[in-house]
Amino acid sequence: MKTFLSITLVAVFWSFSSGGLAQEKLAQTGFQFLSVGTDARATAMGEAFTTLEGTSLALFYNPAGMVRLSSVLDLRINRMTWIADIEYFSGTMALNLFDSRFGVLGISFLYVDYGEILGTVVAENEAGYIETGTFNPSAYLIGVGYAKDLTDRFSIGGQVKYVVQSLGKPYVPISLTEQVRKEFTQSVFAFDFGTLYKTGFKSLAFGMTLKNFSRELKYVKEGFLLPLTFRVGFSMDVLDFVQNRPEAHRLFLSIDAINPRSHQEFVAIGGEYRFLDRFVLRGGYVTGQDGYSMTAGFGVNLYGLSVDFSYTPYKIFNDVNRFTFSFTF
Repeated sequence: MKTFLSITLVAVFWSFSSGGLAQEKLAQTGFQFLSVGTDARATAMGEAFTTLEGTSLALFYNPAGMVRLSSVLDLRINRMTWIADIEYFSGTMALNLFDSRFGVLGISFLYVDYGEILGTVVAENEAGYIETGTFNPSAYLIGVGYAKDLTDRFSIGGQVKYVVQSLGKPYVPISLTEQVRKEFTQSVFAFDFGTLYKTGFKSLAFGMTLKNFSRELKYVKEGFLLPLTFRVGFSMDVLDFVQNRPEAHRLFLSIDAINPRSHQEFVAIGGEYRFLDRFVLRGGYVTGQDGYSMTAGFGVNLYGLSVDFSYTPYKIFNDVNRFTFSFTF
């Protein structure tokens, strides 16, 4: 029965992703800030994070992974400067009050500051335009998630997110000589769903998630959808194959296959070496990306406080550094 349930859910998720929800058209989605990873641990591993469990970070990748939270409280705060000096702030928190008997509850947030943008409109002068002052686009989301184990091996999770993007209040020309200030803001509820299955073969885990499912939005004329993404992945501690291995060492290998609505499918591979669960080295490789392919990072965990760092070298843009501070109790 357990195996049948797992296979059934896999088939359901796959049919949603590759059937009616998936689109042949690429680069047709909006709210692309939802596709940018912000957590240093996950991005250092190339975001191959669908099956890694036990922290509130699972809310950004697979909500089912919260269910095996080993602490009562897990809190993570992330900050990064993205391409073109766009500032990202995000965080997650998970509560495990009754040793997962009634599931695990989590909340997430993300805020994006695009900075000041100088507005212009067409004008009949020598320059061909006039300046209309600055405006400040921004975006944010607030999410509430829940995860529950149905058996000792199989868990499910979901998250509902309220997502908002504001393009600011620029001046819009209504004629060659007249402009009017308009506000362009859209909001929508989006949903994430995920499953996680412990196979029973050593530490091998299999999982999948569907992210950013929502209705269509429209700013003026053209409609668009959120960046719906379907992920399938597996992971395990490869040192399970080593006889009489020292318990101080752990080496996780994680592989995700990602099918996004907004561009072609790709694969992410991540590794994480942990020594005494205190000192961590990470690396990742991502296929099918024009801007980057390799990622790296490290972390330090002492007395429930952790600091993680990731580094993503870009071929054209400035390299991106991410920092995450976390606390467990």
